[in-house]
Amino acid sequence: MAPKKRLGSRLAAALGRLVGFFAVSAICGVLAASLVVPSVAAAGVTVSSSITFFNSLPGDLTVNVPSQATKMVTADGQPIATFYAENRVRVALDQMSPFIKDAIIAIEDSRFYDHAGIDPQGILRALTYNLTQGGRQGASTLTQQYVTNVINESYLSADQSEQVILSGQKSVGDKLREMKLAIELEKKYTKDQILEGYLNIVFFNRDAYGIEAAARHFFSTSAKELTLPQAALLAGLVNSPSFYDPAVHPENSLQRRNQVLGNMLEQRKITQAEHDAAVATGVDLKITPGRQGCAAAVIAPYFCDYVSHLILNNPAYGVELKDRERLLYRGGLTIVTTLDSRLQAAAQAQVDATAGANPDTWGAALVTIQPGSGRILAMAQNTVFLPADGKFDTQLNFNVDSMDANGNDLNGAGGFQPGSTMKPFTFAEWLNEGKPLNAMIDASRRTYPLNFPWRSSCGKVLGAYSTAEKNAGLGAEDDLQNNDLGYYRPMPINYGLYNSINTATFAAATQLDFCGIQKMVDAVGIHSGLDGAQVNMHQLGNLLGAIGVAPLHLANAFATFSNDGRYCTPIGVADVSDTAGRHYPAEATQCRAAVKPEVARGVNAVLQDVLKMGSGVYINPKVQSRVPVAAKTGTSNNNGATWVVGYTSGLATASFFGDTLQGQKRAGQNITINGNFYKAIDGYMLAGPQWANYMMEVAGLYPADPFPAPPPSMYVPQRPTPAPFR
Repeated sequence: MAPKKRLGSRLAAALGRLVGFFAVSAICGVLAASLVVPSVAAAGVTVSSSITFFNSLPGDLTVNVPSQATKMVTADGQPIATFYAENRVRVALDQMSPFIKDAIIAIEDSRFYDHAGIDPQGILRALTYNLTQGGRQGASTLTQQYVTNVINESYLSADQSEQVILSGQKSVGDKLREMKLAIELEKKYTKDQILEGYLNIVFFNRDAYGIEAAARHFFSTSAKELTLPQAALLAGLVNSPSFYDPAVHPENSLQRRNQVLGNMLEQRKITQAEHDAAVATGVDLKITPGRQGCAAAVIAPYFCDYVSHLILNNPAYGVELKDRERLLYRGGLTIVTTLDSRLQAAAQAQVDATAGANPDTWGAALVTIQPGSGRILAMAQNTVFLPADGKFDTQLNFNVDSMDANGNDLNGAGGFQPGSTMKPFTFAEWLNEGKPLNAMIDASRRTYPLNFPWRSSCGKVLGAYSTAEKNAGLGAEDDLQNNDLGYYRPMPINYGLYNSINTATFAAATQLDFCGIQKMVDAVGIHSGLDGAQVNMHQLGNLLGAIGVAPLHLANAFATFSNDGRYCTPIGVADVSDTAGRHYPAEATQCRAAVKPEVARGVNAVLQDVLKMGSGVYINPKVQSRVPVAAKTGTSNNNGATWVVGYTSGLATASFFGDTLQGQKRAGQNITINGNFYKAIDGYMLAGPQWANYMMEVAGLYPADPFPAPPPSMYVPQRPTPAPFR
């Protein structure tokens, strides 16, 4: 027994020196490390070399804010989605229950407030246990554990997970470094600061890093509201999050919790009555599963996806994509969007109701822009982001472009043929060239010879109307069709627009400069939704909407008319900040003059008649009685894309129904939607009621003043137009 006594005497002497010098002595650090990792004794490290080694170890530890979850919210503060690599929400110590502070100290480091970073008594206890019981009990203080967590978190945040060293993998050098850093850390920070940092960084579960996330995950509460048994359970969990996982191993978790409660009683943190009452409770979990990313968005998953792409595509959030991803998933951002949760809820309900069960996967979409600001207020479609039984699933966003102006992916469907919703832009150029709003035109003409003298002041050659034609102009063999026979006749141009007469639009174009039509379309932001290219208005088919346009930009083009001719760039991100209060570049309102005010007013005047006596008269007359409103219907040639785009002075909404996944190659003919058979769908049939029902619900939430009237000089005296022959 004498050798053991001599060994114990040497250890006791070494530990005494460790206490006397507050754990700063290098040799005592080496000895302390050897107690925790007995293999150091076999390493042949001499005292003098250990002192040199210990003194050479780094003493500075940069304590960065650990990875935190990013939250995306609506303009009115409602949650949209959370993004995280580690689900963590940092909270101050005074926002944590006293029970969790006492519990974690009781089970992990009872002498936390007495030692200076390393605990010689704990080391002695661990040594005794390891020597007598053959175990591998550690002696890491909370400060040492905090050091390890900070180092590992810095590796994870830098995408260097291969550098992470787990407790059981630490070498003697690792342990010595940890000890020295713990000693130095205690010189820089108070005990409460270290405890706060530890409780915010420690791992509880793959969906819960830090005490706030753990409280929310396991008990659907906050760290501040944790009860004694809840706090004791979570404190016991950190030692082995898998073995003590209460959802998987409730018996282990309960046993460990009661051990924590016993320690708290022994250390006089709680009374006997509190202990007994807590021990008598069950695990009593109320788990809130982790929901990460736009696929798990509470609302508006496709708008969420659009905004996330805006962040990830923007160099203002990091030079490289990996930097931007790190900021989004680890930066603890608060992304305040422009979305109005009231409008979003109404839009989602309406698109779902329009399409119904929809086994043939027809798409319905709604998007709303605020004229004068460009703020996107709602964005909805009748699909789910992930596969689900009986649901139409896709991750493509029906409302946005495929890519942004710089060629970066936006995950959009690439737009749909706008059909007759393009006609107002030709009409706007008619007014822009000073022609009367109600001038007579010859809408009886259905064919134009190849050499027809279309006008193009910028020297561009007009393209063919049909693929069969190689020469410029609308070929004589083509027969321009109207929806109804009775409209092949002379008529006022405004009458031709609100009744959506194809031959009237072409008759107007014969008197216009196509370069002016091009400038008009460009000015209001119309472009190809597939690749962002200019919609070539010298291609005659584009007068009737042959190139796919995203609903977002079509709605915004009409918002320009509502805004007295001022175009505003669409924006979805109102503010981005981090937990330190730093603000990142968001999207500010950017507006410019695009259309002459009197021209916009002339368009508004005519489009109000669409719902009163034109192509949208059957949509829903009630909407006109609620607010002053203007709109235009649209249908592609094969009925595969149908629209109503309409607006008040406060809201502009594009409503779409059609084939969203096959480029409108599927004809919208002889189909059954929501139990109703349609020989051929038209804009007013499905997209129309969808738009009207939605606008009736939400239009009153934003100003809906009467549109200013166009100047009287825009009108010329006209005889009443006779009803069409049918």
